[in-house]
Amino acid sequence: MKKYMSFVKKNIGTTLIELLMYMGLLMILLGIITNIFTSALDVQSESQSTSSVEQDGRFILSRLSYDIQRAQTIVIPASLGQQAATIQLTIDGILYSYSIDSSSNLQLVNSLGTNIINSYDSNVSNFSAQRIGNAGGVEDTLKISFTLTSRTQRIGSIETRQFQTTIAKRVQ
Repeated sequence: MKKYMSFVKKNIGTTLIELLMYMGLLMILLGIITNIFTSALDVQSESQSTSSVEQDGRFILSRLSYDIQRAQTIVIPASLGQQAATIQLTIDGILYSYSIDSSSNLQLVNSLGTNIINSYDSNVSNFSAQRIGNAGGVEDTLKISFTLTSRTQRIGSIETRQFQTTIAKRVQ
């Protein structure tokens, strides 16, 4: 009995090999959890960059459409076929001017002040408007194009999307 008791007492602690096995399993588990967490963050940043570009693009197109359709006159671009990096409209006697500022924001300047149309999450570039119309010259129409680039970085690339539309001024 005495031999058995001494054998049990010697095996109470953990061996170095058991400790190394537990540490190895813990490291593998931590590696897997870290990889899952990193993947989730990558998906979130990609979703955020795509979402900001889509939302800003839809908002800019809606705002331009609203203002162009209610405009009395299109000042710039002035004549058919002319292309400009600025749009100027007269609405209820107030001059509205859309252009890109030095920080790559689409700004609206009128008598009420200056407003940035896009959100902080995106840059606007290649903004252009071309005045087009029909053969009879009855309709004032603008062909508008611009590029939106997300300021949110995603793995491997930056979200960029080009937008283009044609908007006609309503006949008054």
